[in-house]
Amino acid sequence: MTRSFASHCLPLVMLLFLGMFPQLAASTDSAQEQLQRQSTQPGNNAPVWREVRKGESPYQTTQVRGVETNILVQPGGETWRRIRNGPITLYGGALLIAIVLLIFAFYRWKGALKLRDKPTGRLIERFSDWERLVHWSTAISFVILAVSGIVMLFGKYVILPMFGYTLFSWLAVIRKNLHNFVGPLFMFCTLAMFVTFARDNVWRKIDFNWVAQAGGLLNGKHVPSGRFNAGEKAWFWFGVTMLGLVSSASGLVLDFPNFEQTRFVMQWANVAHAVSAVLFIGVALTHIYIGTIGTEAAYESMRLGLVDEMWAKEHHELWYEEVKAGKARQHFADNVPAEVKAQLTQAIKA
Repeated sequence: MTRSFASHCLPLVMLLFLGMFPQLAASTDSAQEQLQRQSTQPGNNAPVWREVRKGESPYQTTQVRGVETNILVQPGGETWRRIRNGPITLYGGALLIAIVLLIFAFYRWKGALKLRDKPTGRLIERFSDWERLVHWSTAISFVILAVSGIVMLFGKYVILPMFGYTLFSWLAVIRKNLHNFVGPLFMFCTLAMFVTFARDNVWRKIDFNWVAQAGGLLNGKHVPSGRFNAGEKAWFWFGVTMLGLVSSASGLVLDFPNFEQTRFVMQWANVAHAVSAVLFIGVALTHIYIGTIGTEAAYESMRLGLVDEMWAKEHHELWYEEVKAGKARQHFADNVPAEVKAQLTQAIKA
């Protein structure tokens, strides 16, 4: 009688007990489900990993408390990895290679843009000491970031197979530290560039005529422009300002993960950083080409801050007229050292 009563009452007591503790009931059901799964599908731990991904499970063991510290596995990380190693790397690499090939083809077709008339020997100050300091600080920091970023994005596909793991690991460590520390400097330089050059890059009606004729690069005709032509203004607003700020802002999110941003935010910041950086490098390649071997004496104008009167007239005629009339901040340079004149003359003859 007693045993029969106990055998009938025990299941009822357990049901009441589990009803009072539904979490324990759910855990028991989950455990039984997993035991049955192991008998029919050995090695299938899907329920366990589902619990791990939720971040609230008995598999959480860390004592660290903070944003997402209870998440051991984030499925979004796989999505980010596929985007970064897929479209961004593939199309980004193809874009950079295409731009380099186009620049090379254009140079072989047109060569350097040279002066039509002989230089007069009278020099004009084109860039002040401060403007050149800001430009070269930005340019040098950009080159460091571009090279280290290219190693970061494409290194395992190009450098690793060529030089092996040892050299690649050293390069990876060096570029990581350079990228992390030079990044904030570049952001500061970008802001300084904006403050320094924004007023001379305001679009004017004459700039649309320059765009319509592509600056005379294709037909060889002279197109008047102000201190900066439409191409330089496009580089300033789209490249230096917009892409520079996007790269800087997304880079800060990645550089300082201790600001409690989530992994989702950092993943998409990385995507934005990579896309903007690839576009930035691509546009910068054209700027570097035009400012060096693509245009006679253009590099010397930024290095020395001076241009010949004829150079100013042929490349920036409206600005040249303003300088002559005393309406520009720039002016004709007197008492220029002989060695500086010699460098400019040599650059034009080259």
